[in-house]
Amino acid sequence: MRINKLLQTVTRLFLDTAPVIYYAEKDVRYLSVVDTIFDYLDSGRMQAVTSPVTLAECLGVPYRLSQATPQQVFSDIIINGTNVIFACIDDNTATVAAELRARYNISLTAALQVAVALQNDCEAFLTNDMTLNRITELNILVLSELES
Repeated sequence: MRINKLLQTVTRLFLDTAPVIYYAEKDVRYLSVVDTIFDYLDSGRMQAVTSPVTLAECLGVPYRLSQATPQQVFSDIIINGTNVIFACIDDNTATVAAELRARYNISLTAALQVAVALQNDCEAFLTNDMTLNRITELNILVLSELES
């Protein structure tokens, strides 16, 4: 699937952890696709939503390795990125996550991420987790299936 065509109908996209890591670390396998997405954000054609789960997962390795620069890069993208909304997790989000976890038998982290996306009116969810394809409440975009 071509990412440009898919993004034409998306005004709000949830960024799961893997796409943010691939973008920040310039991973050559996915760079053209994630660059396209961040170009959409930078130009104002779309908004992204992230969560504390995204932040915590992205910061794990840089904290373990005491790498201050990657810590700052991830924080800048996830919390202060252009057209990025950092959405908190509250009791309503936790309840939706519990329902999703029960319905789809997904991990708590994945359920929290999808719940944040739903609670923040995202039309699509960008991930590299193919197991999330079973979610029917929003369009799941798996990076490994996308082309620039």
